[in-house]
Parts: sequence; structure tokens; C-alpha cells
Amino acid sequence: MPDYLSVSTLTRYLKMKFDRDPYLERVYLTGQVSNFRKRPNHQYFSLKDEKAVIQATIWSGVYKKLGFELEEGMKVNVIGRVQLYEPSGSYSIVIEKAEPDGIGALAVQFEQLKKKLGEEGLFQDKFKQALPQFPKKIGVVTSPSGAVIRDIITTVSRRFPGVDILLYPTKVQGEGAAAEVAANIRRANEREDLDVLIIGRGGGSIEDLWAFNEEIVVRAIFESRIPIISSVGHETDTTLADFVADRRAATPTAAAELATPVTKLDLLGHLSQQQNRLSNAAANRLAYQRERLRKLAASVIFRQPERLYDGYLQKLDQLNLRLKQKIREYYSEEVQQVKILCHRLDSLSPLRQVQRYQEQVRQQERLLRSNMAVIYDHKVAEVKRLSDALLMLDTSRIVARGYAIIQKNETVIESSQDIKKKDQLTILMRDGQVQVEVKDVKRQEI
Repeated sequence: MPDYLSVSTLTRYLKMKFDRDPYLERVYLTGQVSNFRKRPNHQYFSLKDEKAVIQATIWSGVYKKLGFELEEGMKVNVIGRVQLYEPSGSYSIVIEKAEPDGIGALAVQFEQLKKKLGEEGLFQDKFKQALPQFPKKIGVVTSPSGAVIRDIITTVSRRFPGVDILLYPTKVQGEGAAAEVAANIRRANEREDLDVLIIGRGGGSIEDLWAFNEEIVVRAIFESRIPIISSVGHETDTTLADFVADRRAATPTAAAELATPVTKLDLLGHLSQQQNRLSNAAANRLAYQRERLRKLAASVIFRQPERLYDGYLQKLDQLNLRLKQKIREYYSEEVQQVKILCHRLDSLSPLRQVQRYQEQVRQQERLLRSNMAVIYDHKVAEVKRLSDALLMLDTSRIVARGYAIIQKNETVIESSQDIKKKDQLTILMRDGQVQVEVKDVKRQEI
């Protein structure tokens, strides 16, 4: 007789196989997130593709380090180990690392944080402050060794000499950079003599600029009472600091220009440039209008103006015909409707109803007379039949036809059983009666 395994024994054996299989210790898996509902600690969901599904688990410590939020339907690449859970007999993957498929985790984290802060209203224009027209002291939060501070100093000195520049030496990339940027923004806000604050750094990858996408930096900029100009990266680079800042500058030089007033030389140059642009635009516009006028003058409409309204005349004729047709149709429909209403009104007339009821009375009267005649004839026939039946039962008539009636003690004898020997009987006949005495009785069925 074979030995049968218990379910727990088989499951324990399979779990041992899972745990010892080197191919299942580190699995690289891609799939779509399904059945995801964010929990306070550990996260449990499914990964699926077109043909299969596997349960997935992320412990709370790993989930906090992902850098982005999982979402239903998101396609991810994960690294983890496959394990079998004995109580349910199901297998799952315990994820140790995950990143979105196709785009980096930082890009997803950027969009998720941007959406979150945008819903809170941090990027709304109504919270942005105006820049002072003539600042006396400008604060700069950046690296002391970079080209940013040199460009700012050069531009400010050229455009508006005499303005003090206060540098807050700051780590602008790497671990701890975001906390240092936020701390220096708060330090600058502790002063009463700063008119505007510039934060920035040079260009780089999204990882290099990430400190300016951290929530702590965005909230520090939003809470600043000092107007802030953001100048992070190159013109094509965009950070969350750019969205929340009061003004964004494409370069450090542009940030310094925004922070300082326009000089007379700049104003004259700008006016000259605008004058040239206006003159060129006016000349181009005149040339365009001349060419357009020439084409219009040579067009068929100006050579044969009647063609301008030929189409409208034809359309007017068609509309007149349609209008007349519609009027005739409407008139016919209304006439028909009037006839119907007149007929209905005539049928509802009291005189018509009286005539109809009189006709019904006459019909009922004829029907009643007919039925009474039939009933009378029937009753007369019934009386005659009953009368004949009664006459048939009259004893005098029976005797008149030659029959006799035998009585005993004035009682009609109906059977020989009622007669005994020596009984005195009376025989009633058509012309008289006879008294007899019974000598003998012979009984015989007729």
C-alpha cells in the first residue's frame, strides 16, 4: 500500500525547493501593477502580464526607499526572490528593488510630487511675490566655487553698481544638498535687510539637479517672505523650484538681470530694437496689404460684380419656392385638421346624440314587440298543450270513450291486488253504474 503525503508535508517540501533554488534567489521580473491599495506598512499587490499573474510583497523599509509611489496599472521592473507561503500554498515574489519601466524612478517621483504639490496650490500665481524695483542687498544661495556666483556678481556690478551681494555657501548636489538649500533659504529669511534671493546652480543630469526637486526645498521657497528667483540648470532644465519660485531665470546672468533695475543704456537699446522691429513689421504689413489689394483688384468679383450676388439670388428663389411649398403644405394640413375637428364636433352635438338615442329607443321598442309576440305565441301553445293534457286526464272523458272505472268504497281500484273475494264493487260506465260482488279474483299481468 503506497504512503500518502499530507498537504503540509508536500507544501513544506516545495517551500524547501523554492528556498534552495539558486535561480529563484534573485529574479529580474517585469510586469504591470494590479490590485494595488496603499497600506500603512508593507505593500501587497499583484504583477501581471497578458497571460499570467504573480503575487508581490514589498516590506515597508524597501517601499520607503523606492523614491516613487506605486500606482494601479503602472509597469515596473523589479528585482526580488520567489518564496512559497505555506498556509495558503501560494507563491509570490518579495521585491527588493523596483523602478518604473521605460522611464527612471526620478522622473516618476518628479511627476508624482509635482501633482501632489500642485493640488495643494503651491504653484498658483496668486502666491507669487513681485520683485523689488531697486534692491539694496541681494542674497545668493549657491556653491561658492561654481560659475553661478561669478556670473551673478559680474552682471549685477555692470547693471547696478553698489548693490550688496550676500552669498550663502551651499552644497547644490549629492546627499544632504536639499536639506542645506532649505536651511539657507530659512537663514536668509531671518534677516531684515535682504530684498531678493537668488537660488541656483549650473546644468547637469536630473540626478545632479535633484536637490531642487525635493519637497523640503519646494516648501522652503513657498514659505519664504523674500521674493525668490530660481536659476537651476540650463534653459531646457526644469525643476520644481522653478514652478514655486516667484520668478524663473534661464541662466544665472538672466537671474541677475531680473534682480536689478533696467539701466538707461539697456532702455535705449531696447527702444532702438523695438523701433527697428516696429518699422520692419509696418513695412512687411504694408507690402502684404499691397499684394492683397492687387490680387483683389484682379479678382473676378471686381471685374464682374454681378457674380457676387448671383448665387444669393438663386438661393433666394429656392427659398421662396420652399416657403410657398411649406405654406401650401401647412394650409392643407390645417384644413384637414379643421375637417377632423368639425367631424368630431358634429359627432359630439347634443342634437346628434338625441337622434342617436331616439333611434336606439325605436330599435329597442321593435325588439321588445318582437320578443313579446314570440313569448305570447309560446305561452298560448303551452296553455293549449297543458289544456289537452288535462282533458286527457278527465275521467268522464275516459268513460265516454268506452272505458269503465271500478270503485271500492268510493275509491278507484288501480290493481287486482286491491280486490278480494266477496268485495262489493261499483262499476262506473258511460251510461250508468253497476253494483257487483266479486266471486273470484284471477291475477294476470297484462
